[in-house]
Amino acid sequence: MKTIPVDRLTTNFINLLEEIATTGDPIELDWQGKRFQILPIQKKSKLDNLVPHPEVYIGNPNDLVNISWEHEINIDLP
Repeated sequence: MKTIPVDRLTTNFINLLEEIATTGDPIELDWQGKRFQILPIQKKSKLDNLVPHPEVYIGNPNDLVNISWEHEINIDLP
């Protein structure tokens, strides 16, 4: 990780952002003895939030394709 003083950030901000975007490496800033980081945030896929539930269906999933549900449903439409 590269460490730079804050005064360099103000003069080369766009160049530093381009460097972070292309390399993916964060840049550390030093300001009055404190350290800060600028880092790229990876967009998280909504699918990453899914929790697997293998116990929901036990058996061969291909058997679900040929199941007929018409006799289970009693729809009385007007």
